[in-house]
Amino acid sequence: MKNAPTRKAFALANWKMAMTISEALAFAGEFRAAAGSLAQSMDIVLCPPFTALHALSQALMDTAIDLGAQNLYATPGIDHTGEVSAMLLADAGCRWVMLGHWEIRRRTGETDVDVNKKMQAGFQAGLHPILLMGEEIQERGKAEAALATRLPTMFADCEPAQVAHGVIVYEPEWTIGAREPASPDYIASSCSFIRDWIGQAFGKDVAQHTRIIYGGSVAPEHVANLLASPDLDGLGAGRKGRDPEAFAQIVRLIAEAKGLVS
Repeated sequence: MKNAPTRKAFALANWKMAMTISEALAFAGEFRAAAGSLAQSMDIVLCPPFTALHALSQALMDTAIDLGAQNLYATPGIDHTGEVSAMLLADAGCRWVMLGHWEIRRRTGETDVDVNKKMQAGFQAGLHPILLMGEEIQERGKAEAALATRLPTMFADCEPAQVAHGVIVYEPEWTIGAREPASPDYIASSCSFIRDWIGQAFGKDVAQHTRIIYGGSVAPEHVANLLASPDLDGLGAGRKGRDPEAFAQIVRLIAEAKGLVS
């Protein structure tokens, strides 16, 4: 399984509640210049605040860079003041949507069942999930036990093809905002567990094609060590994902680690 077909490298920038429309457009221009042609050989997804989605979709229209949203509201219907549905995200130009981020879980009490409902709503609108998962702060050091509990619920009622076309972000809660990411060995072990679980639940071919990335205090100096694991296909950045030069450097380092550039 570890020598499975080559999976396309993946880089994610989650801007959280930063970046005005003008800042988002400025980032797009600076990042495109800094990243050059790298987006032609790997998937790069920018996830701005809802307010910047449409403007950024227009700015990225003739590029290979994809647009993603940071969340969605899964309950059907239109009578949900203040929420944004999967259909509206797709209409704004999104191809991807992040689901299950720890900050949303903390703030709203979101459960694994809730994340699954959001994923199903995203599928119906044609969105690809960027599914965040990991262990809680109090579960530190017990990643496999935590993942074994969460994975079946989060992937309930999913079709194999849906799983294979999504992206999983392994992000332990205790790494958010930390000075350093989790250790490469810890991350590699957890990501290997996730891939093995997918193989058991959906088949080896699905596991071989499903991309797994790491998020949590990612900076350029960590990239090479983090991507030493064959199960890791890329990285997600928060703070560094809002800096066009730093994120372009992360993207280039991912490409180098995956043999896409010399």
